[in-house]
Amino acid sequence: MHVIVIGGGIAGLAAAHRLLEGGARVTVLESSPRLGGKLYAGRIADVAVDLGAESMLARRPEGLDLARAAGLGDALQPPATGTAAIWTRGEVRPMPTGHLMGVPADPAVLGGVLSPDGLARAAEDAELPRTEIGEDVAVGEYVAARLGREVVDRLVEPLLGGVYAGDAYRISLRASVPALFEAARKERSLLAAVRGVQERAAANRQDGPVFMGIEGGMGRLPGAVADTCRAAGAEILTGTPAEELRRTGKGWTVTAGGRAREADAVVLAVPAPAAARLLSGPAPSAAAELSGVEYASMALVTMAFRRRDLASVPEGRGFLVPAVDGRTIKASTFSTNKWHWNAAQDPGLFVLRTSLGRYGEEEVLGLDDADLVEASLRDLGTAIGLTARPVASTVTRWNDGLPQYPVGHLERVARVRRHLAALPGLAVCGAAYDGVGIPACVGGARAAAGSLLAGGAPAGTPADVEDPATGRPGRRARMNP
Repeated sequence: MHVIVIGGGIAGLAAAHRLLEGGARVTVLESSPRLGGKLYAGRIADVAVDLGAESMLARRPEGLDLARAAGLGDALQPPATGTAAIWTRGEVRPMPTGHLMGVPADPAVLGGVLSPDGLARAAEDAELPRTEIGEDVAVGEYVAARLGREVVDRLVEPLLGGVYAGDAYRISLRASVPALFEAARKERSLLAAVRGVQERAAANRQDGPVFMGIEGGMGRLPGAVADTCRAAGAEILTGTPAEELRRTGKGWTVTAGGRAREADAVVLAVPAPAAARLLSGPAPSAAAELSGVEYASMALVTMAFRRRDLASVPEGRGFLVPAVDGRTIKASTFSTNKWHWNAAQDPGLFVLRTSLGRYGEEEVLGLDDADLVEASLRDLGTAIGLTARPVASTVTRWNDGLPQYPVGHLERVARVRRHLAALPGLAVCGAAYDGVGIPACVGGARAAAGSLLAGGAPAGTPADVEDPATGRPGRRARMNP
């Protein structure tokens, strides 16, 4: 069985890895000169840094399992510090604890972040009548109805913004925080719903860090997975954009780089617009659905400072910034504090990065790189008193980098997969479908590959070769690690 995987980001590479486990012959086609997508390793001031995603959720197994299978098990590292903050109402304040994506179990933990009026409004939830949420509701709309807009604007929005670069008043509760959605359908009080989710999670949770990184950067993961796939016989081509996808008899023809390639099956692991273009011929209804998926753009500004130039070394791992406060940056990460491996490379350096750009507020990304650096320095000066100049800086732009999950997103994804179910040997995966985090992308990729190995289960549906509790295959073929 020959499978062509279109897209060499982490989802495409994870799909290739799973297909090779199942005995398939695999070709991966990546349009850009490099693999990895939003996982991007780079250097600044002669030290390694992540210029894209820098960590993954450790309480889902898929990402960790893939790293271990690619030989990076010994390189997995939790953050060096768990201390985060939020820059709001004129101060950098400790991030409140005891919340679920910004929604508290007890409003008292939000003192300082919320005004006295905001705290009083949040406490009213316990007495309010039920708020019906139906089949889906926007996170911001529902939380504001229960706890008031201050909770949304000063806590929920910056936390969700860090994941989606999106608008909390548009993002689907069912898609983004499914455990809270289910609890909110049963409980009258949102505070009680959060407590219930936290109690169930505590009962089922294993000890260990919430997030995990990789020594040398998360950007190492795609290369390690690609090397593992090549060792198992995969052909991986970069700079080879897929131009056309056609159904031919019992298989598929992919035209890429001016050459037609035949395959028994195809995995589309590309962003929704690219998938829509390729599906416009064989699956126009699915293409129409995917063309409606919106994306947000963002930029990362990474800077290195000499410690001797800093009046004081920033503490903690960084801070988030609510949009309501009107700042230019939406977050800053103190990479040297957050990761032991980063600090160890050059003790005389302090590396941090800022992120800029939100859905619907992307005009700041029209600034050139030098202006983005200056805007970041101005906000850092106001927030933490930073006056030093960086010895090196780099700007990484992720244009249309983050798919948006508005109300109804899961229904859109279901419709796409229903349309594709009529086309044997075709599956889709990636951040546009089942989650934007690394474990979600890996899990979706393994499910897509598993459906093809099972011989035509509905595209994107875990097949019987997958253990749905772990995402691991039930019948694992041997591969060289």
